[in-house]
Amino acid sequence: MWLLGSIACAAPAARGQVRPGIEVLVSDSAHLIAGKRLGLLTNHTGIDRQGRRDVDVLLTNGQRPRALFSPEHGFRGTEDRPGLPDGVDSATGLPIYSLYGGSRAAARAALDSVDVLVIDLQDIGARYYTYIATAASMMRDAARAGKRVIVLDRPDPIGGREVQGNVRAQAANPDSVLVGFLPVPMRHGMTFGELARMANDVRGIGADLIVVPAAGWDRGMRFDKTGLPWVKPSPNMPDLESALHYPGICLFEGTNLSVGRGTSFAFQVIGAPWLDADSVRRRLPAAALAGVEVTSTVFTPRTPTDRKYDGVELNGLRLRVTDVERYDPTRLAVALLAAIRAAHPAVFQFRAESFDGLAAGPDLRRALEAGQSAPEIWVTWEDGLNRFRSVRAKYLLY
Repeated sequence: MWLLGSIACAAPAARGQVRPGIEVLVSDSAHLIAGKRLGLLTNHTGIDRQGRRDVDVLLTNGQRPRALFSPEHGFRGTEDRPGLPDGVDSATGLPIYSLYGGSRAAARAALDSVDVLVIDLQDIGARYYTYIATAASMMRDAARAGKRVIVLDRPDPIGGREVQGNVRAQAANPDSVLVGFLPVPMRHGMTFGELARMANDVRGIGADLIVVPAAGWDRGMRFDKTGLPWVKPSPNMPDLESALHYPGICLFEGTNLSVGRGTSFAFQVIGAPWLDADSVRRRLPAAALAGVEVTSTVFTPRTPTDRKYDGVELNGLRLRVTDVERYDPTRLAVALLAAIRAAHPAVFQFRAESFDGLAAGPDLRRALEAGQSAPEIWVTWEDGLNRFRSVRAKYLLY
């Protein structure tokens, strides 16, 4: 079940006038929560156009939030470590139940005390984000407890048209997976509400699910055109430039190269002390460089959360998007991996378990280790992407 309110069905609002789901809920669909005790799964990204937190918007509008639930990085979005404890929101006094290290028994008990679970989280448009897995887990608990779930939708910040990269197959035990929870490509082109609809169906959750859409957003609109304030969805996602590279460059988390954690431009660079940037650039096929500029640079990570090269000056490559319509970060990432492995066969390393988790299995790593070229690898993705486009069509709301 889902909601298509009158705003979403009307002509799109002018650019810069996107209203996130929280605003649509309280202005147009307040009957869904009137008189209900609310549980709210959210974090610092759950805000309206003025930057007001969902919990405060709900309280101001006379609603009754009773419990807060938080995903990876915590309710305030500042943590980049596992094992986050339960806590209390100092502004409202409401309890915060951490779903990333807190007591799951306590969280389930809190869910029993509310009537409706409201979810508002900003996804980044890439398979690797864990927020949808956390939301789906809560949706399953809500279904078992007979509670309605309302997802407040937000734009896909990197746009909702392009689907790129390889597609994850169904995991044998999907409920144990956080990264790559759904059978989607590296760049899926879906909003969080659409992902929730897909999860509810393909994972057999069976929640009484309503998605309140973001009014005025269309699939070709990237975040800088929405008029919404940018809030880092996670500590190492500083801006839209990083988000545009992330669906590909995140693969380097599973190697012995830095992705710029510990700098202000994470995922806009890759580097290592031994990297010969010019040699790598010369090996990149022209097709990988559509819509992006790759230049040599030097950078120094400071207290990086991945513990790679803390305080060490690194030779690197800086990435800058020049044409968002032509750029495919997943193709560039594979081309970079192939080029770096060719230029540095003795020192480049995969961290196999981590890389395979990001890459949806060992196939990509094995193809690179076998010396396959980037274009040879790209072509193997096409059938999976075509099947995915057909599957995702029934979950799209915009």
